[in-house]
This record gives sequence, C-alpha cells and structure tokens, in this order.
Amino acid sequence: MKPRARALGLNLPGVTGALNAITDVPNLSVGFSTVNSSDSDSGPKVQTGVTAIHPRAVADAPAYVWAGQHTLNGNGEMTGCQWIHDAGYFMGPICITNTHSVGMAHHATLKWMIAQYPEFFAAEHRFVMPVIAETYDGILNDINGLHITEEHVLEALTSASVGPVAEGNVGGGNGMITYEFKAGTGTSSRLVEIDNQPYTVGVLVQANFGKREDLSVLGVPVGQHLTANTIAEQVAQVEQGSIIVIIATDAPLLPSQLTRLAKRASLGIARTGTIGGHGSGDIFLALSTANAWQPGKQAPAHMQLTSVNDQQLDTLYRAARDGVEEAIINSMLAGETSVSHRPEGVVVEAIDHKALMAVMRRYQPTAKGVAAQ
Repeated sequence: MKPRARALGLNLPGVTGALNAITDVPNLSVGFSTVNSSDSDSGPKVQTGVTAIHPRAVADAPAYVWAGQHTLNGNGEMTGCQWIHDAGYFMGPICITNTHSVGMAHHATLKWMIAQYPEFFAAEHRFVMPVIAETYDGILNDINGLHITEEHVLEALTSASVGPVAEGNVGGGNGMITYEFKAGTGTSSRLVEIDNQPYTVGVLVQANFGKREDLSVLGVPVGQHLTANTIAEQVAQVEQGSIIVIIATDAPLLPSQLTRLAKRASLGIARTGTIGGHGSGDIFLALSTANAWQPGKQAPAHMQLTSVNDQQLDTLYRAARDGVEEAIINSMLAGETSVSHRPEGVVVEAIDHKALMAVMRRYQPTAKGVAAQ
C-alpha cells in the first residue's frame, strides 16, 4: 500500500482518529465493489465500481439519519436530496458510482433494503428514497457499456466493514482522475472536543476534478511544477469532472446545522486549488449518527433531540474543511497509473511521491513533517 499524506511527511492540521478514515465514526462502515476488465478481455475497457456507506450498524429495523446537503456546482447527481432539503433526514445506505450507473445502484439498493427489512416494508405502505451519488469515469471506463450490475452494488453493500478504508482505484473511485493525476476514493477523519465531550468527524470523497495548473498542496502551487504527463490537451480542454463528499459525525446536529457543515466541504476543496468548473458536479452530504429514531406510526408523537450549540460549530467546521482537504490528497497519493478508454491509450499517471515532496521542500525547507524522501 502506498504511503498516505501524513506518512509521506505532509504536515496536515488536526488530530485524526485511529484509522484516519470515515470509519473512525463509531459503527459507520464502508464497502466496495471494484470492477475491471482483464488484460485478456478483447472487449471495451472497464474500470469502474461502487462504494457503499452504512451510517450505522446494519440492524433488523431501519432508522432515520439526520442530514444536510449542499451543492457547490450542480452538474451531477445525488438522489434523495429533495426530501433531505425538506425533512432533514434519510434512511438506508449511501452508494457512490459512475454517472450512468445511478439507476442500477438505486434499484439494487432498494432491493437490498427490502430484503434486509421485510417486516418494515410489510407492516405499512412504506417507501424509501436511497441516496445515490455519482461522478463521471468515461475517460478511463466504457461508461456507456453500463457494466455495473445489481450484483456489484450488493457486493459493496454486503462487504462493508468498520475497519481501514481502501483508497485510490477502488469502488466508485476506480476510474476517477483529479488534477490530471489518477485518484479516486479518499478518506480522513478528525477528533474534536466540545465542552469536554469527544466527537469524530469523518470524510469520504470520490474525487474526479481539477486541472493540473490549479493544484495546490498545503498552499504550495504543486501543479505549476509537476507539469509532465498532463492530459487536458488529449482529453478535455475544460474541467468537467466532479467530486462527491460525504461528511459523517457522531456529534448531535440538527438538519440546518448539518447543511452548514456540508457547505464547509467547499472550503476544503478550494484549498486544493480548484475553481469548481462549469462542468463539475461538486455535491456534498453531511450526516449525524446521533439522535437515532425509528420511522412508522408507532413512533412517539413527540421527540427530544440533543444538539450542539451553534456557538460551538466552528470546531466542527474546521474539522470538516481540513478532513476534506486531506481526503482529496490521500485519493491522489493512492492512485495507480491507468490507461484511458476514450480517447484510447492516454496514460493517466499516478502522482510521483518523490517529485511532490521535492516541490514541497522548495517552498517549505524547514517545515515540520516535510521530510526528505
């Protein structure tokens, strides 16, 4: 496994959880299905997948999850957001895949939920609106071949674990490119304390955005120096990628607070240099695993919710911003060089760790943590 940002020597702010992953949020789990065509396959090139996130441990009955959503640039899709905007919650897992597989992921996630909670769906006229998000992997993957199947989605949902989270060419991030380097899935976490109460903020990104010239790492204009092997002239002159950000916390937050937390993903992304291009779908969801409650007519007529005071939110805002920035960097550091499907044969390089650190030392020769490689 390639070294992540901190192991490489990048001096990122904040204290991380034990895994430095979204799974540091208690009971949250992540699963993947990574789909590749074999070298001997004479058909179109397949490099895609599905990422699944269960906000809480899978139980015998579903529970609502409080959430807020924000869109920086809307050239993309995240289903279920209309109800999140109105009601402030959703039910079930989250799946992230490629643009043309949203329908299959939605269908398969519904099928999984119906099978997982038969009594819930049999008791009343029940329905759910799964949260399915996407980014476009058509440069590296035969996206129009619709290669994601129901089985792939179910694999991601059933393989989810609370342990370390793979990064780079895995799951929905398998075919993604960031700042013209191979990237994909990335994650990070922060530990915070509010009034002596510890909380965790975890982030997972599916990163697929940015032009090389804009890339910044900890304020260093890395993209101005790592100019070899750019792909813009061969693939697209304008930024037309996307990024999906999931921010999860066990801090008790109201939907309006979670919407504001989701907005801070914009700041973490901006720290890496992007302008949020016209063709980019930059879509964010923040959720809280606190204040669980069961749906249905048997639920109590009144509820009591605990929430963090608004005056304490800056601590969580900082954690989200910094976690998003680090998750994006981790996604690039984990990427594995890939060859394009369309146009055929373009090499999308993984970022060279030694070259990156050489640039960092030019600007921060005595900075703590920027070690020679």
